[in-house]
Amino acid sequence: PARGAMDVGGRAPPQQQAQPQEQDELAVQAKEEFLRFLQSFTQNDIAAYVRQIMDMRTQETTTLYVDFEHVRQDALPLSRSIESHYYRLEPYLREAVREAVAEVAADYLTDDKEQARDFHVAFYNLGLVHSIRSLHTDKIGQLLSIRGTVVRTSAVHPELISGTFSCDDCQQVISNQEQQFKYTEPLKCSNPACQNTHAFKLVLEQSKFVDFQKVRIQEPSEEIPSGSMPRSIDIILRHEAVEKTKAGEKTLFTGTLIVIPDISQLGAGRGVQVNSQGHGRLNEGYSQEGITGLRALGVRDMTYKLAFLAHMVQPNSTSGQINVRDEHATTGDVIGEFGQEERIQILEMKRDHNVYQKLTDSIAPTVFGHDEVKRGILLMLFGGVHKDTKDGISIRGDINVCIVGDPSTSKSQFLKYVVDFVPRAVYTSGKSSSAAGLTAAVVKDEDSNEFFIEAGALMLADNGICCIDEFDKMDLRDQVAIHEAMEQQTISITKAGIQATLNARTSILAAANPIHGRYDRSKSLKANVAMSPPIMSRFDLFFVVVDECNEMSDYNIARHITSVHRLRDEALTPPYTTEQMQRYIRFARTLRPVMTDRAKQVIVKEYRRLRQGDASGLTKSSYRITVRQLESMIRLSEALARLHCDDEIKEKYVKEACRLLRKSIIHVEQGDLVMGAEPGWGGGGGGGGDEGGDDDGSDRDGGRGAGGAAGAAGGPPSTSGPSSRGDESDRDGPSSSAPAAAAAGAGTGKTASKPVSISFDKYRRLSNILVHHMRQQEESATAESDDSEPAAAVMRKRDLISRYIGTQADRLETTQELTDEVRMIRLVIGRLVAVDNVLLEVGDGEPQEGEEDGMEGDNKLLAVHPNYTSDEPL
Repeated sequence: PARGAMDVGGRAPPQQQAQPQEQDELAVQAKEEFLRFLQSFTQNDIAAYVRQIMDMRTQETTTLYVDFEHVRQDALPLSRSIESHYYRLEPYLREAVREAVAEVAADYLTDDKEQARDFHVAFYNLGLVHSIRSLHTDKIGQLLSIRGTVVRTSAVHPELISGTFSCDDCQQVISNQEQQFKYTEPLKCSNPACQNTHAFKLVLEQSKFVDFQKVRIQEPSEEIPSGSMPRSIDIILRHEAVEKTKAGEKTLFTGTLIVIPDISQLGAGRGVQVNSQGHGRLNEGYSQEGITGLRALGVRDMTYKLAFLAHMVQPNSTSGQINVRDEHATTGDVIGEFGQEERIQILEMKRDHNVYQKLTDSIAPTVFGHDEVKRGILLMLFGGVHKDTKDGISIRGDINVCIVGDPSTSKSQFLKYVVDFVPRAVYTSGKSSSAAGLTAAVVKDEDSNEFFIEAGALMLADNGICCIDEFDKMDLRDQVAIHEAMEQQTISITKAGIQATLNARTSILAAANPIHGRYDRSKSLKANVAMSPPIMSRFDLFFVVVDECNEMSDYNIARHITSVHRLRDEALTPPYTTEQMQRYIRFARTLRPVMTDRAKQVIVKEYRRLRQGDASGLTKSSYRITVRQLESMIRLSEALARLHCDDEIKEKYVKEACRLLRKSIIHVEQGDLVMGAEPGWGGGGGGGGDEGGDDDGSDRDGGRGAGGAAGAAGGPPSTSGPSSRGDESDRDGPSSSAPAAAAAGAGTGKTASKPVSISFDKYRRLSNILVHHMRQQEESATAESDDSEPAAAVMRKRDLISRYIGTQADRLETTQELTDEVRMIRLVIGRLVAVDNVLLEVGDGEPQEGEEDGMEGDNKLLAVHPNYTSDEPL
């Protein structure tokens, strides 16, 4: 019979029941072929899908997963029919699965409530993957695979797919009313004697519901044409396909393209009609169950939109990336994923004593040099061990790294490399990112008008790495938003009636430029970057990359860059390939190394040294040393143990972690001061420090020495006195070279003496003693003076030296010790005058009778700089 002769339930009237119904021959034939395929297909002499049906019974699942390549091999015409008419054949394929289950496990056809189970089929391995941009109406109903990044997921709701309704007038029951992606009531009661067309009630007990979830995906960035905005599409998941993906994952979906009503456009049409008729909100087209149909909506043209009905959800593995940060994987699971050859490679890498350096050289091979930065990124990829206390407090194991440096020093190249290396990595720019864009936003669903959470960059990078470029350009209010995510690794939201705590278990790799474009070595790191102290303390490692002019390094960099442009991949020969590194890191991250007793002692000793240095004021210009730096040492040590595939954290790992820590902002150890090595001010600029001082980001270098650090740390403002930069060519005035040189050379009778080296701690202590003596002189002069104005702390250099020697007379036993101490204090005074500007020469004194030659400088009148306070570090 024609479709018009049937009722809305799909059944023929009673008087026409005996007439044969038309059958879809193609669908019936496909059903028979598919059933034969499920029963007869064998792989390795095993009936693969019969075995899977038995596993379905054991696991109590209802979805049969079919490799589409098997269908192509066994029944090519069937595969072509399924590809071209999937939406049309899908009910018949499900029936074939049901018949196959009936033959293998007939008792599994019904559940515990004696209701028939619904079985489903999901295909995978189609081969061809379509882009979101290529989905058009000519592909509606076909079997397709698409991929994209999940940006939004809804909660799992029950969806009505087949409703049973009861007529309110005659109580007639109308069964199997199909729902077309919206609530659809019968157009008319099936009772010929009843004329009811709108009063129906849903019978919940006899209706059929399934789990429903809507996911929105966005096309990958590499598929977006130039000048175009990224496209997105809604994915509809049902049955056992729900909750198989989450926001931020790159996922492959297999299913069919469908057309569904655009509910948002329906609501817009309804609103216009209601306002024109003035009925308020009483007749908005809603019944108790939902939308009642076109007539109630008051629109003639329904707007549709494309959606994708997916039956199979898989991680997108087409890019060849290996998930190196799967926190739930065990060592046995990871080993089982690798073949025999891959296991041998991992074992060889583990036994290599030089694996640390080789892995470092394999990080970002297109970037020349920067080994310390590469080591930090490498340890960030390995990460520390996540821990949970008995109280439920989570201690993060992820390592945060920040790279600060001059322009054109490959900062962004490191970030791009990490994004390509790690599957769950997100790249964003601080200037164009808001607080909601980095954490999470609460938005309203256009279909249901409900509020839900849309993931930001940190949520999308959960169990991954978030790369933030131009971190210093981020607004201060936006920086505050990621405080919680960087330490507690959670995001708390309380707005629009939603109160939730979301996971953001991610490492942060940030890149920032100095405030004035180029890094100023005469200032501390805090003064060079626009970051708040709480943000800086949350980074485990800081690396400063300075663009310096060096003939040899410039030549090597130029040769490397030209080779890469000319030879491309042939110019890059890293020790390990990207795939080898990913497999090794994935295996190493399953280890949970334990701290040894010796390593604990070393960590406690190093942390105590940091705290003692901080308490003495040496790092006050940077920030306070807290427990976060202790945890940073532990995390870095754990990462090094993982790198070597060691189950124990040994002493050498802790020492390497402390060395990297000192390369960053936590550089509290000042190098020894070498004074008397250069003429001009009596205290040479030679400075010690760690090896490779050009790379560690501290405030001193080989040419400037520790004098630059001392002048930058706590000296008085340059506007009130001579320059404090320590560059003698830029210094002028009466306090520059000649008087200081006389002070340096006096006392020994020699103009050129052996340089004297003292620690910065001792230099600071001597300086405070001298300033204290002059402050006492000022108080005494003020007390003796009748004037109301306080007297200046002026003292002859000779008197200052005599007062200091008088306090040290008990420990000076020989004449040589006394001579050395006098020379030492003269050099310290000379440095305080010429470099640090803590003391000022305010006048020349008259030579005293009997004064030896070469000691005229001892009559200089000295005063403490008016802007200097003794509690500031030098």
